[in-house]
Amino acid sequence: MSCFRVNENCNGCLVCVQNCPTTALKYIDTNGKREILHNISRCARCGHCWRICPQNAIEFKYLLDGEFESVASFDLVHCQVCGAPIYTTNFSKTISKALENDAVALCPEHKGLESIKLWEKLSFKKAF
Repeated sequence: MSCFRVNENCNGCLVCVQNCPTTALKYIDTNGKREILHNISRCARCGHCWRICPQNAIEFKYLLDGEFESVASFDLVHCQVCGAPIYTTNFSKTISKALENDAVALCPEHKGLESIKLWEKLSFKKAF
């Protein structure tokens, strides 16, 4: 979903394209059709296109809303003790590769408890 939206009032006059100060708008005429294109990375969100459009076709409010769009989705790894989500399966693979063994899935709270258990186990072995 694009944050730059044009409604049904657009008649393809190109006033917006010709007056965009950042060249974030362009058009292509191919196969008997005109297509108006918007490049969000060039857009300064100045609203000039919206102000200058004689047809009131540009819905500038969507450029200002700043809605989030999903760009990636990952499965989660959960703490083996409490079930809290701690990181993604892909991150787990990265950690395991760097450590050259499987990472133990523990949240910060339970990872601390694991360290204490390990310390107690090592201390017990040294005492005897």
